[in-house]
Amino acid sequence: MKSGIHPDELASRRARLFEHVAEQKLDGYVLFDEKVIQYFTSFGFLATERPVAFVGSAAGELIVFVPEFEVERVREETNFEHVESYPEYPGLEHPMLILARILASAGLRRVGADSDGYPGILGYAGPALSEVVGNPVAPLAPFIESLMVRKSPAEVELIRESARWCEHAHRLLQEYSRPGTTEAEASLRAGHEATLAMLAALGERFGGQQGSSDGATAGYRGQIGRRSAWAHAVAHNIEFQLGDVLVTETSAPVWGYNAELERALVIGPPTGEIRRLFGHMVAAQETAFDALKPGVTCADVDNAVLDYFAANDLMPYWRQHVGHAIGLRNHEAPFLDTGDQTRVDEGMVFTIEPGVYSSELGGFRHSDTVVVTADGIDILTDYPRDLASLTIEG
Repeated sequence: MKSGIHPDELASRRARLFEHVAEQKLDGYVLFDEKVIQYFTSFGFLATERPVAFVGSAAGELIVFVPEFEVERVREETNFEHVESYPEYPGLEHPMLILARILASAGLRRVGADSDGYPGILGYAGPALSEVVGNPVAPLAPFIESLMVRKSPAEVELIRESARWCEHAHRLLQEYSRPGTTEAEASLRAGHEATLAMLAALGERFGGQQGSSDGATAGYRGQIGRRSAWAHAVAHNIEFQLGDVLVTETSAPVWGYNAELERALVIGPPTGEIRRLFGHMVAAQETAFDALKPGVTCADVDNAVLDYFAANDLMPYWRQHVGHAIGLRNHEAPFLDTGDQTRVDEGMVFTIEPGVYSSELGGFRHSDTVVVTADGIDILTDYPRDLASLTIEG
């Protein structure tokens, strides 16, 4: 399947959006966000300062709006019947003014949008959509998020496939991480080999990437030794040392859909304190696994883990909430956080990653991707979680 998602499912998504637009008595909608456009069309593009928009009318007309140099590719690689363009950004006439004329010609005067204009990325600047159409723009982002949060069986299978390649990349990363090597050496080898394996195994089923080298990645992002206690560290090409605690990260998008797999590793024989904190981290993740099911709230899951931390005098080691939703974006709403009262429903996909962080020793965090089922969860990432399996010989 060239799009990853069947055209019938894409059409069904657009139909639900049309229903929402019609209920608000709007003439149509305009979408700007690349992941939102991909969700409704499977159309992939490189989001830059040059605006791209996808337009739908209540009458069913679909229009894609791109810079002129994209027209040939769009006509060749998509089934869009109506492709409109502008010469260049910023150009002698701003692209948003051209888009406004296109909307007027299509009879779209009252519209909804995922944002009131193209987002300000990479230096883009321009008028709001409401300004150029001369009418208020109805916000569609909350409704769109409500659609995206529950994954279809097809989406779950793409995330499951992503998880398989995260697992493969992680095995390579663990193999190549040895004292005396660096995070760059281990990461580049693992990602390169895993991506080539993805290409060979998936063939035409591998797609949705921007570049031919886009695929699986595995690394540490600087979370090595004491820096592993920094949940969002940055890489420094650190050399691995005996006694280091490591926190990994992986990625392997399949048609844009992501799983997440992370593990805490230890180089050399673990000390008693490492064993203690590692054990609590695994227990906290198990607590979250047990708490996550249809009918609870996201806050309930985080509170269950916070209760575990409090009961075991671990609050000084707490840094972050349990996890987040994941799919076309690496981080999505809702969040498994004590402040998020969203009800958990079947089909939601989350990362489960409560960590235990010691500033003196390092951080301990496993992250697994799970889908909520009728009576609990299905863990999509399959990788050892025990300390013995995650100890690297010194």
